[in-house]
Amino acid sequence: MTVEPAATRLRHQVPLMLWLVVVWMLLWGTWSWANLLSGLVVAFVLLVLLPLPHVVGGTRVRPLPLLVFLGHFLADLVVSGAEVAWEALRPGGLRNTAIVQVQLRVDSDLLLTMVAEATSLVPGSLVLDLDREGRVMTLHVLPARDLADVERKRSHVLVVEQRLVRAFGSAEDLAALERVTRVEAP
Repeated sequence: MTVEPAATRLRHQVPLMLWLVVVWMLLWGTWSWANLLSGLVVAFVLLVLLPLPHVVGGTRVRPLPLLVFLGHFLADLVVSGAEVAWEALRPGGLRNTAIVQVQLRVDSDLLLTMVAEATSLVPGSLVLDLDREGRVMTLHVLPARDLADVERKRSHVLVVEQRLVRAFGSAEDLAALERVTRVEAP
């Protein structure tokens, strides 16, 4: 086990501490110096007593691919929300659902988590399991009209993964994704 320098540890903890203070302030619902100071104390105590492991890797944010991801994500929310609402309200109700396994291509804990979260946030898909070692995500999808629809939903998860890697992945993640994509292409 290596001990990281204090400056590196502080660099990782300050954004998290600021985020915890913001959440604290939002929970209280009012801005005051007392809430700010108590939020700093609570965040400090939490980070000292319950330290989180650091996310390793050269993750960076690329603004243009991030905007592309967000645009498609918002469109997915609207389209899937309407589709699920129609399935719930139409005569006869929900007919077909499916359990789908998707073999993901990235090997970053952060990116795997982001793909799982982005997939679960879209109505009609719920991540049931994420096998870290095998990089296999199991999800429940609805509606599933036929096998072609299930395949479309499976390939859509891979598209979401690709968009997230382009927006947040390290250079190694991007290179690995390109290698796998070239091998998969006919």
